[in-house]
Amino acid sequence: MHQSQLAGFIIDCRTEDLPRAAAFWGAALGMPVRALPDEEGEKYVRLVDPHERLHVEVQKVEHESRVHLDIETDDIEAEVKRLEALGASVVRRVQTWCVMQAPTGQRFCVVRAGSKDFAERANRWPSP
Repeated sequence: MHQSQLAGFIIDCRTEDLPRAAAFWGAALGMPVRALPDEEGEKYVRLVDPHERLHVEVQKVEHESRVHLDIETDDIEAEVKRLEALGASVVRRVQTWCVMQAPTGQRFCVVRAGSKDFAERANRWPSP
């Protein structure tokens, strides 16, 4: 058995000015902007949810701007298999996560669990 849940949203921005993009989205969503450390900070900026419900980041990308969601899980391989059985496909595996595509065309990522209340809130699934 494994667990998964919606972790949050990543706002993909095709931009050369990530701080400006993050400032816009932070103001638009009423979320303070927090820089991330080192190399991670070159591509991502965290927007802090004051209610601590969702993980939201602004990401610098080279593809068209869009929003994608992340599904967090305690077993990435099991969750990928479950989603493939529902019709999703693997686009690519990146370091510790997997980019997938829904049968309807939207891309999303399966990532490692990281929410502080993951164990209490996550859906529980039988192993495939």
